[in-house]
Amino acid sequence: MPRFADVSALTVTGPGRFDGEVDPEWTIGGKPNGGYLLAMLGRAAASTSQHEHVIAASAHFLHSPAPGPVAIAAELLRAGRSASQLRVQMRQDDQACVEALVTTSVLDRATSAYWDGGLPAVSDVAYEDGVPLVPHAPNGMRVAIMEQIEIRFEPDSSGFTTGRPRGRGELRGWLSLPGAEPFDPVSLLFAVDAFPPATFDLEFAGWVPTLELTAYVRALPAPGPVRVLQRAQLIDAQRVDESCFVWDRTGRLVAHGTQLAGIRLG
Repeated sequence: MPRFADVSALTVTGPGRFDGEVDPEWTIGGKPNGGYLLAMLGRAAASTSQHEHVIAASAHFLHSPAPGPVAIAAELLRAGRSASQLRVQMRQDDQACVEALVTTSVLDRATSAYWDGGLPAVSDVAYEDGVPLVPHAPNGMRVAIMEQIEIRFEPDSSGFTTGRPRGRGELRGWLSLPGAEPFDPVSLLFAVDAFPPATFDLEFAGWVPTLELTAYVRALPAPGPVRVLQRAQLIDAQRVDESCFVWDRTGRLVAHGTQLAGIRLG
């Protein structure tokens, strides 16, 4: 099974120019996962910047690329001493697919959180006690990406898989990359969009396409799977906004994401 670093790899074709390949197995109903695409843009930004780590990225999804070749362009907007800003765009067949603004810096593994009182409580359910997610949606549709990664739900978050959602709009569990590959700042951009929509805990709605996704990478994670909380906040006018919190095995928050997505319920 290919590693995440391989399926998100880029080939340099010129200054700030890259070719990539959207893998058909990292899709949902044939559509590439948004966090996977953002990770490819983040890789291009980190390769163009003098700072090696992406710490913030905000992407707008204009057109879903088909699996296959894509071209990525990264433009350096500002090169600072402690952080740099870039504009990155993914195109396929001369059509813009994803546009992102990215901030890069250098994360120090030796640092620790000064204050974390504003975060949701971290669960104490162990990875070993998680319920593995089967690689298909409640309607039976194959979800190819779920055959690449491993998601283990906390037992009280798995009700939607058997038609018994709790109605909280919240999913908790663990996420692992193929072959237990360690997470890094690029793959954390994927992690904040890796879980099924939290709205599945309310009602199954099929594909919930991401319109905008913002990710913050807060720390370098310890090796191993990461703990994820995916929470829906408001559904209105066929739009839902969700927050995602990602902790490493030590209990440190390493990434946080928010997104606005389309949805049709009822």
